[in-house]
Amino acid sequence: MTPSFYHMQARLNSYAKLNLYLRVINKRKDNFHNIETIFERISLCDKIIITPRRDSLIKIISNSKSVPSDSSNLAYRSAQLLRREFNINSGVNIRIIKRIPVGSGMGGGSSNAAYTLIGLNRLWKLKIPTARLAALAGRIGSDVPFFIYNQPFAIGRRKGDLVSPIGKVRGINFWHIIVVPKIKVLTPLIYRKLDGFSTLTRKKRDVKILCSLIRKNDPNLLADKLINDLEKVTVSIYKQVNQVKNTLTRLGLGTVLMSGSGPTVFGIVRSRKSAQALYTQLRKINKTWLIFISRTV
Repeated sequence: MTPSFYHMQARLNSYAKLNLYLRVINKRKDNFHNIETIFERISLCDKIIITPRRDSLIKIISNSKSVPSDSSNLAYRSAQLLRREFNINSGVNIRIIKRIPVGSGMGGGSSNAAYTLIGLNRLWKLKIPTARLAALAGRIGSDVPFFIYNQPFAIGRRKGDLVSPIGKVRGINFWHIIVVPKIKVLTPLIYRKLDGFSTLTRKKRDVKILCSLIRKNDPNLLADKLINDLEKVTVSIYKQVNQVKNTLTRLGLGTVLMSGSGPTVFGIVRSRKSAQALYTQLRKINKTWLIFISRTV
């Protein structure tokens, strides 16, 4: 490597996601589940800064003690995977400035992994096409491929890793009020409980309708179309999630849903001004909740 290479860096916004729709189709032979989901990329984001090292180490640095610095970190595994696939010996520092709450159901770790792949593809001049980079991302985690596509909305199938961007949605912009109660939801537990909770959905429903409504850019049209099969299980175990949902509904929000397996609950509002008014009210109601205003990006 030339001396100038070690002064290069890749700086990226590592965006969060929300699930506007999540149906669990069936249980797979590998004990995972086939799902159908609609991802939305939102402006809430971490910052990723990647810089080369003169040795061969992969080092994770973060402002959050909740972010692991070893090989359990998905960004670490992204760097490890690319080095193995392309016979690269270079080391890197991966600095993660955390804003997306860890374990919130907004895909922070998956996003960090995806944007590390994107950053290293650029830094190491690998020129990996998007489709192949997404396939590599799927080996790290089910939510990781979505972030590779640089799209505001996409449908996720299989484990969520088979991603199809939704066309004709550029310029669509939803504002959200997002509330994260300070609890840890165990995703494997939610899926285990779901298996005995009710009959799983056997066929696709409503995805095409919801996609067409998203293109109309009117939050009111989405009110009774947003679905999350995991929500009924999570609220039965974690009462705080139900408390957040009830609070948002009581404040007049008609479109309220849990994201992923929780505990994040979000509402869709008409404007930043509406979100700001709700933010002020929610801060007075419960000072332990993490509250964010965000929009589609």
